[in-house]
Amino acid sequence: MRVRDLGMLPVELKHLRYADAASQHGSFRKAADALGLKQSNLSRRIRTLEECLGYRLFERTNGGVQPTPMGRDFLQGARRVLDDVQAIVDAADAVARGAAGQLRLGFYTSLSAGNLRSTLLDYARRFPQVRISVVEDERCRLCAGLRNGKIDIAIVTGEPTAEGGTSMALWSERILIALPEAHELAAKEVLNWGDLKRERFVLSTRDPGPEIESILIAKLVTPGESLNIDHHDVNAESLKSLVSAGHGITVVCESCMGSVPPGMVFRETRDGNGSTRVGFCAYWMPGNENPALRNFIQLLEERCPPLGVRLNGV
Repeated sequence: MRVRDLGMLPVELKHLRYADAASQHGSFRKAADALGLKQSNLSRRIRTLEECLGYRLFERTNGGVQPTPMGRDFLQGARRVLDDVQAIVDAADAVARGAAGQLRLGFYTSLSAGNLRSTLLDYARRFPQVRISVVEDERCRLCAGLRNGKIDIAIVTGEPTAEGGTSMALWSERILIALPEAHELAAKEVLNWGDLKRERFVLSTRDPGPEIESILIAKLVTPGESLNIDHHDVNAESLKSLVSAGHGITVVCESCMGSVPPGMVFRETRDGNGSTRVGFCAYWMPGNENPALRNFIQLLEERCPPLGVRLNGV
């Protein structure tokens, strides 16, 4: 038979699958059974393929079929094509199910410990093919990132508000005092807020610094008084370094406990109502159809089952 110009062949993917099955089973009958076809239909389609190619793919015998020398080369190529197509289909299916792809998460608190770190670890175990990219930024910029599609979900402190999009209340964390190990208050296991009135605080101008400062004012300031606060444009990890170097004390969320600079300790502070806690919530845009985001939200719902989802802050 004369070899035909491959660019002119009306060869379809199913023809490759039929020929590959015949090669794998060594029999048209067994291949047809495996594919759910009539043997006559499979034989006719392979014969049509051979006519298109211009040479025989199989030698027919009473015991079955065997690839011809030219058929072996064709079938090896067909197997590679089928494997590549299956890989493409599997990858697309994984992305559609949220088992692969990318999740872009925004935050401004520490990832050294706490619920957010645990959630990310759990998510990575469940969906190892999803690439997680994180953005640490101010609350207003995270909200802007949600709106312009640069991030999928933002985890921030505070209760859900009407900032747009969809929000869900999450966990809460204790407020802790970070102070030098040599500080006299470090000898106490638990502090009272009144113990801190005359202390010098180092706070960040970045989120959640302003929220932390509001808590300090509510707990420590009475009319006519003020706090001794030094403001720094740094993150929580740098604040802890300032504390360990003796520049003052600071207030952090419980999630910062995973990283402790030398010479610094954490102490809980309480009042008549017990521990002071700060809540966390998640924000995302309702039109975001990223399947990886859907799975992350489901994980958050598993971890925070009593807390609900609020649309547009309602």
